[in-house]
Amino acid sequence: FRVEAEDKMQGMNNGVAILNSTANANINNMNIPLNLSGGLSMSNPGDNKNLNNIYLLVLELTNPDKRESALLELSKKREAVPDLAPILWHSFGTIACLLQEIVAIYPLLSPPKLKAPASNRVCNALALFQCVASHPETRSLFLNAHIPLYLYPFLNTTSKTRPFEYLRLTSLGVIGALVKMDDSEVINFLLSTEIIPLCLRIMETGSELSKTVATFIVQKILLDDMGLTYICATYERFYAVSTVLSNMVDMLVEQPSQRLLKHIVRCYLRLADNPRSREALKQCLPAPFRGGIFDTFLKDDPTTKRWLSQLLDFVL
Repeated sequence: FRVEAEDKMQGMNNGVAILNSTANANINNMNIPLNLSGGLSMSNPGDNKNLNNIYLLVLELTNPDKRESALLELSKKREAVPDLAPILWHSFGTIACLLQEIVAIYPLLSPPKLKAPASNRVCNALALFQCVASHPETRSLFLNAHIPLYLYPFLNTTSKTRPFEYLRLTSLGVIGALVKMDDSEVINFLLSTEIIPLCLRIMETGSELSKTVATFIVQKILLDDMGLTYICATYERFYAVSTVLSNMVDMLVEQPSQRLLKHIVRCYLRLADNPRSREALKQCLPAPFRGGIFDTFLKDDPTTKRWLSQLLDFVL
């Protein structure tokens, strides 16, 4: 695993060396489309200055000495620049530099040696990938390049230290940005990978926030017809998902979380849409759902309360 990571890093180092030889080119000559829909307006000098500043920061990503500060600044500005994603994707060498940041962390995963500074740096790179994943112009390109697969080693970690938890949560945020778009192309891609087992593990062992994002990802997969069919196609898949959900319900009895409960109930309600799954749920629906334990807890959440009522009507 480490040898493979080092090989990838060496290859990317060679690529960055080539990029650096051209990094002194004028910003205006960068291969970035200027007519980006919804981007910064060029109607006044202030906007022009802001856009040139973004171009400069993107260019600095190819300079190892300036990359860390550029990552930080761009991650802060990503919400303010609607078309930052196409700028990142189409600028020369930028995606390769971001991937280098990802691969550079691999040797720190096992045995777990990741510290806060390295975690913060790679998470800034992941934040830019989340920007690319959520933009309609770059989402398909992001998938076709199979970039989400580079994040899976992060999701597969089990260390509970804060740097690792932050790494997993930010990686989940990239996948969450993909599924949030309700795009069947995204679901089809994810089903061809190991995302469901990875999410199920985090749903059992992660922090509350990581569990919530992982459960949201599984929920969005289930809400797609292809995803529901996939999970309900075999008993083993259904059992894996339903067992983790049931364990989470039992945990919520002791440690309530309204946000997490909402995603869990929605997952169960969607499973009940499949006839075979609905029959199985009659036998394995969590006891706390049947006993009304969450009724008081949900009194201020009419949507989740309605979903739970519909679920009970389906399976009881």
